Formats: sequence, structure tokens, C-alpha cells
Amino acid sequence: MSDMPVLFDYWRSSASYRVRIALNLLGRDYVSRSVNLLTGAQRFDAYREINPQGILPTLMIDGRALTQSLAIIEYLHATTDSSRLLPADPIGQHRSRQLSYAIAMEIHPVCNLGAAAHVAGLTRGGDETKKAWMQHFIAKGLEDFEALLAQGGSNTFCIGDAPTMPDCCLVPQLYNADRWGVDYSGHPRLSRIAAAARDLPEFEAAHPDRIGPPKE
Repeated sequence: MSDMPVLFDYWRSSASYRVRIALNLLGRDYVSRSVNLLTGAQRFDAYREINPQGILPTLMIDGRALTQSLAIIEYLHATTDSSRLLPADPIGQHRSRQLSYAIAMEIHPVCNLGAAAHVAGLTRGGDETKKAWMQHFIAKGLEDFEALLAQGGSNTFCIGDAPTMPDCCLVPQLYNADRWGVDYSGHPRLSRIAAAARDLPEFEAAHPDRIGPPKE
């Protein structure tokens, strides 16, 4: 058990959700340690000693504390035999990173709950402002992502017919879209990927509803 990777995560953290999917797809066993974002536990000294940024997730593996979800996924890919989370060829790797970054670096930062709450506080708009903010930027981001997917033809997943790193990013973003009432049914590629992911146990096991909130 001492050699088992430990994932510090939160059930609704999109970045944590990505890493859970990747671990499952690679068949990597791990132990989960919940860090409750609602109580600000990520800012407590005990957690900052592990991750000085005070953000999620952190993966304790191979004697190191790894942070930043995409960097973690790439490490897992590089250290897992037969991993196909990234293609072997340079242009395929670019495509994988292009799509992954479009979610993790374009949509996610502006749709982070902390950012939306801050805007709502500045404008004194409350929950309705927060919801409108989320719906606007998630909808725009997914529309653009659908257009990016169209450049790659018709596939079951983002790249080809098996899930890769971009799918680890997209599925949590679609969960957020559902959560905030963003309709993406008009985007056939997104809808197809969402349906394909629901059929795979690796995605199902990582779903926030399967994890549930911290029992504290």
C-alpha cells in the first residue's frame, strides 16, 4: 500500500476528474484523498506543504508530488507501458495537446468557480450573474471546440476511435456544461463523444456522481 499512488482531489474538480479518467484508462490503481474546496482546505498549510499553489489535483507517485493535471497525464502516459493517451507521431501529439489545451487553458480558467464567484461579487449580481457567466463562456468554448473537432474528420472520440488525453479534458467540461444548463445537443461531435464515454467503465468510475462529496 505504501507504493500506491495517492490522488489529492475533489469530486467536482474538473482538473481532478481529468486525472481520474486517465488513471482508469491506464489501469493504474490509486488511493483518493479528498481536499474539500468548499471549506478552503486546499489553502490550509497541511496541503500547501504538498502543493504550494494550493490547487488540485496533486498526485503522489514514484516518490514525488506531481501537480497540474495535463502534466500529470503526460507523466502517466510516459511511465505506463502501452499507453495510448498521446499518439506516437509529432503531429498527432500536437493535435492531442491542441485539443487538450483548448479545454484546460481556454475554457476552464475563465469558467473556474472561483473566477465566476469573484465576478458575481464585484458586480453584486449573485448566483444569477455567476450562472450567466458560466453559460456564456462554456457555450462559446464548446462551440469553438466543435469546430476544432471538425478539422479532424468524424471519429468516435476526439482523436480516432479510442479515448486519449483530449477526451480526459472534454468529458469533465461536458459535465460542467450539464451542471450549468448549457445545451450542446446541436454539436454532433461533442454529443457523440459524450455518448461513447458513458459506455466506458473507466469514465463512469471517474464521474463525480460516483465519487460523491467529502464525508466530513
